[in-house]
Amino acid sequence: MREILNISLPKVMVKEVKNEVKKGQFASSSEFIRHLIRLWNTDKLARELKNERKKFDSGKGIKLHSLKDLV
Repeated sequence: MREILNISLPKVMVKEVKNEVKKGQFASSSEFIRHLIRLWNTDKLARELKNERKKFDSGKGIKLHSLKDLV
């Protein structure tokens, strides 16, 4: 089920969103915003993985020997 979220944007941003939709890059303004959120989530995950890799490389990570180690 979808919910409606109203956001306020500066005119220049609204123009950019509408231009991308007009060019056919996105089906709607909502799809454009969903795309940006997906990119943000992907970037967030990449940062978390990078930080965990640093911990692991410094010897502070946990080495799993089996799936039972996750519990």
